Amino acid sequence: MKKLVTTFKVFAVLSVLALQSCRNEGNEINQQETVQAKVTADDLKKEITPLPSQAIPDAVQLQLNESQKNLETYLKNDLQIAEVAILGKITTPKSIELSKSLITDKDQFMASGNIMDPSSVKIGKIGDLYSGDDLTTAQQGLKEAITEEVKSGTNVMEVTWNSKNGKFTTLCFYSDSGIIWDNIFGGLIMMDTRGNSEASNNQAAKVVSTWYKQWWTANWLWGSKRGETGYQITIYYSGSTVSNADVSDWGYISLGKAKSESKITKSSGAYGQCRYALGLCTPTGSLSFNSSNFSVSFSGLGSNVVSNGTKSLYP
Repeated sequence: MKKLVTTFKVFAVLSVLALQSCRNEGNEINQQETVQAKVTADDLKKEITPLPSQAIPDAVQLQLNESQKNLETYLKNDLQIAEVAILGKITTPKSIELSKSLITDKDQFMASGNIMDPSSVKIGKIGDLYSGDDLTTAQQGLKEAITEEVKSGTNVMEVTWNSKNGKFTTLCFYSDSGIIWDNIFGGLIMMDTRGNSEASNNQAAKVVSTWYKQWWTANWLWGSKRGETGYQITIYYSGSTVSNADVSDWGYISLGKAKSESKITKSSGAYGQCRYALGLCTPTGSLSFNSSNFSVSFSGLGSNVVSNGTKSLYP
């Protein structure tokens, strides 16, 4: 009887070891399949259609030239375009999916920040810049941007960059009218953080109005406007007494996210007053509005501007 029990124990131990061995082999196979399934730029190059001409469209070349000038002005030798190489045209669903995978891959390079404030600029692999929930938010935001913009007929080129951390390449999607998306071109912005303001001067009637407007503009690296957020408060008054006030707000950005809120907090008496909550960011971050303290906040990483405050306007 003891021999039978001992034999059973040995059999059980061997069964467990055999099962564990099978699991380990299965994990190794799965890991090998994951490594084999990793998408590379070469996979995309095999799938896209060659272009009849290797000439870069004039609009794209102008954007490259202007971007280079602005990078030299603000970032000096920290980031420069070294060369570009046209790859071809996206024409199949597979090439679109490969593009999404490549743009969001954690080993691809990404940049964020305002080049007019060099201390805000971050450049590196997505997986090095982001982790945890921030990485998920960044990858999802990039995928959404690509899904909206990169379609069949979109051209793609490879941009080689020189940076203070070494040389790297990115995929740049474009059309005849200009650049559509690139993780560097799209991740960086140009913006005067002081913003802009303007005020009216209308004293023509007994009951008059005056307004004050403030806004922040985010530009592409080549200088054209990418997005804007701001507010405008208007008061109506007679003499030195305000009888009413109103406020408006706005926010928008191409390939990014925007939020804007405003409300009047004082509409009569010696002055009018409003509160405003404004925000813009690139796809790799997110914005949220808190109604209890009437403010917009930014989370994650990415180029962004957030402005919360109050404005009082007197007759």
